Amino acid sequence: MNIGQAARASGVSAKMIRYYESIGLISSAHRTEAGYRIYENQDIHALRFINRARDLGFSVDQMRELLALWRDRGRASADVKAIALEHVKMLEEKAKALQQMSATLKHLAAHCHGDDRPDCPIIEDFAKSEPPTQKPKREPRFGAAALASAKTT
Repeated sequence: MNIGQAARASGVSAKMIRYYESIGLISSAHRTEAGYRIYENQDIHALRFINRARDLGFSVDQMRELLALWRDRGRASADVKAIALEHVKMLEEKAKALQQMSATLKHLAAHCHGDDRPDCPIIEDFAKSEPPTQKPKREPRFGAAALASAKTT
């Protein structure tokens, strides 16, 4: 099947399929004499696997590990479970951070009169905020920056 058919069959856009090929997440498709990509059933299965993992928020590196384990029939399920539980921990941390942001904004909104006056505790809070603390730099997930990062690791 061509890339459009592969995209429809897998739920992954043609653009993302090309991206996954460019970073080596999936192997390069076979090409016709005219240069068109041709995908086999195993490619579609891999793309569906990636799509599901992406839907669950796994990073490209995690998907790479999971794909390797999926292809390895001698894998230990403990290895897969460890990756999943690590991801669950990260998701729970993100959920906690989102809950804290939501609570802060609810609190600020509750103290805002929402009238014609310029006084607004939301704006005042934003304006008086402290300098940001240093957060660990996150690896880019997509685009040219992700490709450059992947080449250096």
